[in-house]
Amino acid sequence: MKRLFLLVLSAALASGALAASPRQPNIVFILADDLGWRDTSLYGSKFYQTPNIERLAARGMMFTQAYAASPLCSPTRSSIMTGLWPARIGITTPACHVQEEVFEEKLIPKGPRGSRALQAISVTRLKQEYFTLAEALKEAGYATGHFGKWHLGLEPFDPLHQGFDVDVPHTSGPGPSGGYLAPWKFPPKLNFQGQPGEHIEDRMASEAVKFLRANKDRRFFLNYWAFSVHSPWDAKKELIEKYLKRVDPKNPQRNPLYAAMVESLDDAVGTLLKTLDELGLAENTIIVFFSDNGGVTFPAANESKRTPLRPEFGSIPITSNTPLRGGKATIYEGGTREPCVVVWPGVVRAGAKSDAIIQSVDFYPTLLEMAGLKAREGLVFDGISFVPALRGQPLNREAIFCHFPHYVPIVSTVPSAYVRKGDWKLIRNFCDNDDQSDRLELYNLADDLGETNNLAAKMPEKAKDLNALLGKFLADSHAVVPKPNPDYRPLPPGARPAEGWISSKDADVMIKDNQLVITSTGGDAFVYTGGIPAGKGPFILEFRMKSDSKGKGQLLWSVTPQAQFARVRSVFFDVNHDGQWHDYVLKLPVAQAIKHLRLDPCAAPGEIRVEWLRLKDNADGVVAEWRFDAKKAK
Repeated sequence: MKRLFLLVLSAALASGALAASPRQPNIVFILADDLGWRDTSLYGSKFYQTPNIERLAARGMMFTQAYAASPLCSPTRSSIMTGLWPARIGITTPACHVQEEVFEEKLIPKGPRGSRALQAISVTRLKQEYFTLAEALKEAGYATGHFGKWHLGLEPFDPLHQGFDVDVPHTSGPGPSGGYLAPWKFPPKLNFQGQPGEHIEDRMASEAVKFLRANKDRRFFLNYWAFSVHSPWDAKKELIEKYLKRVDPKNPQRNPLYAAMVESLDDAVGTLLKTLDELGLAENTIIVFFSDNGGVTFPAANESKRTPLRPEFGSIPITSNTPLRGGKATIYEGGTREPCVVVWPGVVRAGAKSDAIIQSVDFYPTLLEMAGLKAREGLVFDGISFVPALRGQPLNREAIFCHFPHYVPIVSTVPSAYVRKGDWKLIRNFCDNDDQSDRLELYNLADDLGETNNLAAKMPEKAKDLNALLGKFLADSHAVVPKPNPDYRPLPPGARPAEGWISSKDADVMIKDNQLVITSTGGDAFVYTGGIPAGKGPFILEFRMKSDSKGKGQLLWSVTPQAQFARVRSVFFDVNHDGQWHDYVLKLPVAQAIKHLRLDPCAAPGEIRVEWLRLKDNADGVVAEWRFDAKKAK
């Protein structure tokens, strides 16, 4: 009997039937920043060229309905690391690089008189109590490396304290400090300034390659979270010139600067693929390609004096998500539907395509299952594993959700949330009717991908059912839900909302007679706006204003994604309160890019009218301009 067993064993070994099981797969997660659903040739762009992303898709599965958990970056990043909804985590805006540590999301207790809802204040750190994807893989024996943008918190909430062995360049900011072309302006202690003209994405890819080579003989998790294609918008001169020749004025995607940035991102993907092939690792490496939110649809700042651009490029929208509606910071499809490719050699059919609805909260449980790992005992995810979809099977899920309790003036976003169930999508705009009740939008995405036909009034029962499902999500996730603003005042006849401008509780703001009209009740009356594209200081603000009030004026600015104003970031100026038009020119001694402007025009009751404003940078280029007639521009 023993001899027979040995003969069978020998034959089995010779045939390979009992060959050693393969090593657990390596994992490479490539996350683009602000890359829109249509921003690659893989998803139909006729302007951008992304052959390496197409090569990636040829090896795996392309998803047509993949969603970020938020229309902004940090919330989505937190969902990837935890498998939880941003509503549960409390990180709902990209404020994780600010100095203030906020660990509990809450509503702002008072709102401007022009805002119907009280909006939320976001958590600013990914708390260490979460057992991250990186920590799970490290515990399972993986070498873990993070390269690029983090934006989930300063030390001790940085990658090195959240499960990563390596973090390059170990920065907490929202974008590549100082621009994409070296010398960069990271803190000197990081010793990461680069050679003059070196592109940061080229450098990050080369740093990631070092990690791959150092860990080629063991399991690894490479978290390549690219800086591209977030602002500041600059790129290689030769690539800008290349795309300048390809511009079609009829194509909504026609900004050669952004196209050059997309190609540099694609080059980095190519570098990683080439290295995996050279090291013989491709056949045992899972690769995910995704983006954290939709593409930016508003115009870039005028960068002509700092990059090889002609001045008119500053007025061209960064990109277009057409046929999707909206983009970054909006609750519509253009804000959260993302490009997504997953490569799983030996399991996923090469060149496959899936219409399964997946979301960023799903990556954590999915990658664990793909790696043959079980979640730590007691760990609960909001996401689900979409391994069935990767195997070509139906994916059983009830719905996906998104909660965004904030105003974003530059794209007219109001505090809102959505649920998508099957082909149906319901948006709840909190307190946005005239009586401060919730305003609903209902779309059938199968028939109306561009979300142009609101069916809420025609299909009240469908809207009611989905709204109830959305309400359950908000309750289950302990979301901070906006409430009616008790200080809200409706607009008088003949006026319209001052889209993009928010007032304090001591002021009303509206557009009337093609002018920005500010009515002060005294006290701390001011208006502010945000989402200023970019620019580099010092700045100059020019504007035309008339007032019948009293007191000095003050202009304040914020350099953070949230509107945070302080006296140290302000200038005072004398105001002529004679009821006549006067032109003002204010110098703003700030070197950083400005995110918000706040105008405090008086210190007493009265009416102030502004005809236009124009913000210029240190190159005398127009960073932003506000006009209030029917052809208003910003």
